Amino acid sequence: MELKIVAGEKEEVTEELKKAGLEEGLAERIKEDFLPAELTVTFEDLLEVPIEGAYAEDIILMLGREEKGEVKPGDIELKVNKSELSDKIKEELKEKLKAVRTKLTREKLDDIMRKVVDKYEKAKVEPREAVGIVAAQSIGEPGTQMTMRTFHYAGVGAIYITLGLPRIIEIVDARKKLSTPTMKIKLLEEYVVERNKAEELAMEIEETHIRAIGKIEVSAADMSVWLSLNEKRLEERYVKREEVEEKIRGIGTDVLVEVMEDRRLRIQRKKQSYHELLRLEEKVSNTLVKGIEGIRRVLVRRESSEGYVLYTEGSELKKVLRIEGVDSTRTTTNNIAEIAEILGIEAARNAIIEEMMSTLEEQGLDVDARHITLIADAMTMDGEVKQIGRHGIAGEKASVLSRAAFEVTVDNLLEAAIYGEKDELRGVTENVIVGQPIKLGTGAVELVMGK
Repeated sequence: MELKIVAGEKEEVTEELKKAGLEEGLAERIKEDFLPAELTVTFEDLLEVPIEGAYAEDIILMLGREEKGEVKPGDIELKVNKSELSDKIKEELKEKLKAVRTKLTREKLDDIMRKVVDKYEKAKVEPREAVGIVAAQSIGEPGTQMTMRTFHYAGVGAIYITLGLPRIIEIVDARKKLSTPTMKIKLLEEYVVERNKAEELAMEIEETHIRAIGKIEVSAADMSVWLSLNEKRLEERYVKREEVEEKIRGIGTDVLVEVMEDRRLRIQRKKQSYHELLRLEEKVSNTLVKGIEGIRRVLVRRESSEGYVLYTEGSELKKVLRIEGVDSTRTTTNNIAEIAEILGIEAARNAIIEEMMSTLEEQGLDVDARHITLIADAMTMDGEVKQIGRHGIAGEKASVLSRAAFEVTVDNLLEAAIYGEKDELRGVTENVIVGQPIKLGTGAVELVMGK
């Protein structure tokens, strides 16, 4: 619906506004805002403009809110905005309701809003609820059913990653060095659909040392290292002979490289000794020709919904994201410390939730995401990823008894005595130790006798 006003004299503007459904007082107050020009206002334009609450109802009314028939976008805006839902839920609800607006009636809209608000209220935590205890129990109980084994990721094959209880321990301990670091690399455009392109990109990422593409021999007779390159392996890894020669020359300024008639490479140092010869052989063998140091293997796998995806053994997120053809917005690693360093603490928080949920789901365990979210929040609330242990969250508690109950009891009590620390006995652990009710749940209520 459109409101069309040809504004000339201010009195005419007032009359036009009144005809459109505005009260006389409101029309008088806003007539000065209209210039003597043709003004066309659509409903969608008005919703984009911040409007004071006092005027919102009148403008929606003017645009046909009370007309019989289908639900107007304004009805949805007003109903959702007046509710006590969180901003994020409001935006999501508006989007979903507008998508099915033509199928709604006002009664259905009211019913939906009532049910959403009821569920939102029920989802809230009761005051003084022991959310930490509930979260720990909700994860700890299913955790007893988790396997201690480490086995390969379903469907990938050949790349083994830590799963089950060891993986959960790795996450909550915030370990920087994982037992099996791995990445799932999503690709862009033509790399997703063409296997050759995906394989070539995989070889750009997988580390290739000289020892993997040729045979190295040491000759004490002429104090040289001889390298015979394997043509098939060069082709498989998209490496040229010239690249290998250039990398060997880059080892040092005193390294001489000769290409012999049989295409073997003869490598020498100007300073010749048997000890230097052995060092040269080791250096040549370990020289990186192509790829990223630390990515030991890359597998190319076709997934029905996403096309070709790369799985790696080893993780180097920062370097991988710079490679052309890699989708930096969807590429992930299981190394949470690396995510925190490169993408920030919010990304690390999301990674903790995703990793823990996927590990539990893979074991067939159903844990509410809100318990996992609480743990992720506790681990990341100070802007860095902290472990749930004596070097992290547990070790930083204000309560002496709580710290002492967790680990290294004597050390904690001795340190507290030296510095004269006090314990306010506000938490769960310390109240259990001294044998009094905890200040949560029913224990939060104190009975006071009046006169």
